[in-house]
Amino acid sequence: MSAKLGEILVRESLINSQQLREALEYQRSNGGRLGSNLVKLGLISDDVITAVLSRQYGVPSINLDLFQIEPETIKLISHDVALKYSVLPVSKVGATLTLAMADPTNVFAMDDIKFMTGLNVEPVIASETSLNDSISKYYRSATAIDLLDMDEESAYERISAKLGKAGNGNGNGNGKQKSAIRSGTAVAERILESDLNVSLDRFEFDAHEAGDLEVIEDNDEIDLAELAIASEDAPVVRLVNVLLVDSLRRGASDIHIEPYEKDFRIRFRIDGVLYDVMHPPMKMRDALISRIKIMSKLDISEKRLPQDGRIKIKVKVDNRSRELDFRVSSLPTLFGEKVVLRLLDKDKLMLDMTKLGFEQQSLEIFQRNIIKPYGMVLVTGPTGSGKTNTLYSALQSLNTPETNIMTAEDPVEFNLHGINQVQMKEQIGLNFAAALRSFLRQDPNIVLVGEIRDFETAEIAIKAALTGHMVLSTLHTNDAPSTVSRLVNMGIEPFLVATSVNIIQAQRLIRRICKDCKEEQKVPVEALVEIGFSKEEAPNVKTYKGRGCNACNNTGFKGRVGLYEVMEITDELRELIIIGASAIEMRKRAIELGMITLRHSGLYKLREGITTIEEVVKETVL
Repeated sequence: MSAKLGEILVRESLINSQQLREALEYQRSNGGRLGSNLVKLGLISDDVITAVLSRQYGVPSINLDLFQIEPETIKLISHDVALKYSVLPVSKVGATLTLAMADPTNVFAMDDIKFMTGLNVEPVIASETSLNDSISKYYRSATAIDLLDMDEESAYERISAKLGKAGNGNGNGNGKQKSAIRSGTAVAERILESDLNVSLDRFEFDAHEAGDLEVIEDNDEIDLAELAIASEDAPVVRLVNVLLVDSLRRGASDIHIEPYEKDFRIRFRIDGVLYDVMHPPMKMRDALISRIKIMSKLDISEKRLPQDGRIKIKVKVDNRSRELDFRVSSLPTLFGEKVVLRLLDKDKLMLDMTKLGFEQQSLEIFQRNIIKPYGMVLVTGPTGSGKTNTLYSALQSLNTPETNIMTAEDPVEFNLHGINQVQMKEQIGLNFAAALRSFLRQDPNIVLVGEIRDFETAEIAIKAALTGHMVLSTLHTNDAPSTVSRLVNMGIEPFLVATSVNIIQAQRLIRRICKDCKEEQKVPVEALVEIGFSKEEAPNVKTYKGRGCNACNNTGFKGRVGLYEVMEITDELRELIIIGASAIEMRKRAIELGMITLRHSGLYKLREGITTIEEVVKETVL
């Protein structure tokens, strides 16, 4: 990104070549972004950098000094996350969060925040300086609001609840504690006023009250023998078995086992949405988690580090013998280990591309490009958008005895006969780049790289695509046109991107309306026009929703379908990539050439009565 920004600034005569060299030298010594270093050196203003970045990425810019952000919006993202990614939530409208970012290409930040908040993220650019100032301002004031909004009585009740004691054994306990809280609140006010520059000698507490405090320590000792015996206890074994089988019956994709301070919760993710299913007694927590760790061959004595494993079982469900495969991930949290099990159900793996939800035109373009002898096919989208299923479907259609197909995956989700699949192992140096380098010595026709995460992997993949191999891979970007900018920002030359990439496909998964309780829904014509239908078409569109029934667990939805945005790299688009056109320009030209966007794919599903307006609006933008 640095070199690209520097070239633009020189080209537009905003700085000269000598100043750029000076800034790059400063950056090598001190780190940080090129833009912020230019500002620090006094060579350019924050506003100019923000305007240039806005044009470069096709993302709107924002002046945070002119905004007053609501405290409820600030609370959507924690202070730590805001500092880690240099971002600030600006506003929330419906299911969309507008996020001010110093680097709008940071898709990992957007994915994390989308996962944490459950909202779609719409990035806008703000200068690094104004972001840092605003983060300091808003998160400090948010803390102040939390402390100072308490009246004395509510403060007393809350602190008493924390202490668990209401006095020191005599009748004056309440009065003394209320007095201490009043002085404590005053101290809190002074702390906030002086920005935490306060010494400990300003706190005054009664000696009797100090005696009432009890320190609770976590006991980290683990009796492994006792834990192993408890995990084999009949109720624990039965509960785990019920969870695994019930998740299959309900059509769940994930099981979340989550310990909290005074609660133990189990949730299923069904059709992309989490549902509470059980709250077992707290005394079963350690035994249940240990049982799962033993089944997945994890170390039950290791509770401080994340672990990954796998469970393979054969079970009889509804008079039918089934093999279940679960991917297991354990993560240490504040009150114990959280365990997530991902159900890898071969019966749900859809390898017929015609049933994935492609529009006919998009499907023809996709199929035409995957059978080419060389080049690159990129599938993009957030975690859980069905990218793996699409790529496996493509491989299955190409899997013939005459073809050598090799895949590098992390993890390998399904075993496909006739395809050489390699599991990545970072701890021994087997990463995507190393695997891809080895593949090229194995005489492959088709190579699948699980994900392009860095410059090295991208560079080898593009070289493979240019030397007679078909390469399929995934990236984390919001739509098809912005994938080009992502590759260029990784350091790949635009002419290499233009000549190697055949097709870029963005996708999302949305819920299907349950067929058993589907009914028509009256929606104003204005609302249909607002989401993208033409004024002529809107009056004739019928929309539907699910009423809720036993078949769909009263949700109104059953199953999911894909939305697809397929951008074929034509000669016209190649010319735009080579001259460094923005994602907005490429998107506009691709639409003129007939590309169906994610939103229009969603509108097609609406017209067909497959999904609801809410699902389309939640996952796509105009």
